[in-house]
Amino acid sequence: MKICIIGGGGLVGQKLATELAARGTLKGQTIDTLVLADVVDPAPIAADFTVERVTCDITDTASVAKLVDADTDVIYLLAAIVSGQAEEEFELGYDINMFGIRNVLERVRALGHKPTVVFTSSIAVFGGDVPDPITDNSYLNPQTSYGAQKAMGELLINDYSRKGFIDGRAFRLPTISVRPGKPNRAASGFMSSIFREPLQGQEAVCPVGRDFPHYYLSPRKCIENLIKGAEVKAEDIGQNRAMTMPGRTWTIGQMIDAMTAVTGPQAETLIKFEEQPAVWDIVKGWRFDIHADKALSLGLEADESFEDNIRHFIADDKAAL
Repeated sequence: MKICIIGGGGLVGQKLATELAARGTLKGQTIDTLVLADVVDPAPIAADFTVERVTCDITDTASVAKLVDADTDVIYLLAAIVSGQAEEEFELGYDINMFGIRNVLERVRALGHKPTVVFTSSIAVFGGDVPDPITDNSYLNPQTSYGAQKAMGELLINDYSRKGFIDGRAFRLPTISVRPGKPNRAASGFMSSIFREPLQGQEAVCPVGRDFPHYYLSPRKCIENLIKGAEVKAEDIGQNRAMTMPGRTWTIGQMIDAMTAVTGPQAETLIKFEEQPAVWDIVKGWRFDIHADKALSLGLEADESFEDNIRHFIADDKAAL
């Protein structure tokens, strides 16, 4: 089996590659080749099979043509620019988050070999005046450019699957926390930094109040779900290939309390609450009463508690920082 991770240099791509290397199989088949592709050279991953690292710009059709060939069995389509940057750089957001996705799908259509394509969407596709609770049957009403681009990506996955060009599935990711590494330009970035930095003895700024709720998932569970998601049979997914990945809804205060329960009170003293209007303009449109019944029925899972998210970060990432 040959797997290509487009966005293989990012957090999710690297963790996914590491887990696939440890497993050695996907969909009951032995992995022979794993291709990590990104706009910059992805970090190496140790594996008992061939791991190729490729630079690829998905806005360029020639670059995509060099990357994806007829031997590719599974494509993880993770590449995107994040919410804050997509809002600030309108044209770039559409070039990557919509047209880039179409470039990959068009390459697959031209090859005619119908691989499994796993697309990471976002709960940012929801918003506005859609009534609670948000379910897989709620209509998409994004309130940001990023959300609109992800919604268009979902429609492409559905249509190319309906036409038989791909075996697609799209998973709307919750906010992934606690993320390791440096802060990025995602509006949700503070939802990791207010735990990541204090757990390393550094101050962090929280731009919303303790009562602000949101829908979360740990990196570890996200990776487990992406692997399960590739292995789900198409007939079990049905006509709508898009669904929300399971998560949990907590307030900022509940999450901080979970961190304190695991590590003690010191980390909380390093969190400073300061309003940031630019962030608030984006996050105020987010929704949090989200039900992921379809994904749960297919075997995908949420974390049991945010204490688990903290423990996972300490076990998986803190020591490596």
